[in-house]
Amino acid sequence: MPSSSAQTGSGLLIRPAQSLDREGIWRLLSPVLRKGETYALPRHWGRQQALAYWMAVEHRVYVAQTHDHEIVGTFYLQANQKGGGSHIANAGFVARPGFGAGRAMAEEALAEATKLGFRAMQFNFVLSTNLRAVELWKSLGFRVIGTLPGAFDHPSEGYVDALVMWKDLLSLGA
Repeated sequence: MPSSSAQTGSGLLIRPAQSLDREGIWRLLSPVLRKGETYALPRHWGRQQALAYWMAVEHRVYVAQTHDHEIVGTFYLQANQKGGGSHIANAGFVARPGFGAGRAMAEEALAEATKLGFRAMQFNFVLSTNLRAVELWKSLGFRVIGTLPGAFDHPSEGYVDALVMWKDLLSLGA
């Protein structure tokens, strides 16, 4: 787990997730999974399966909470690959709109990945239809390094492209 919590400019507290946060995390994950528009995860997953994935041992899991302790975002941070690829970070994010949690968590994830010694961060499967995410990552210096044509069967858009996005972290730690 990370060494500390971070207070954001928007008044959110981003901190390591605890076991007691599971219900708040599930409240965020459930509608995202059901919609099936942003994650290549089974839409039928229930609470146990979704939380087992999100809170996996290899994931460092965080939550963003309001001043009244409502969880409005969560993310995990991990090595993108094992072995020779373990120097590149990967992360997954879910945020409730309207709180600024997406950007706050993204900035915290980049800072934490840098502190942990990762050399870059890579997202393997950002859906081209997830415009808010694509815009956020680009605004934070990520670039598209590959396109996987028709890689995701979107429930309303049909087959859409998935983007591979990458950002160097070495310049952040300098």
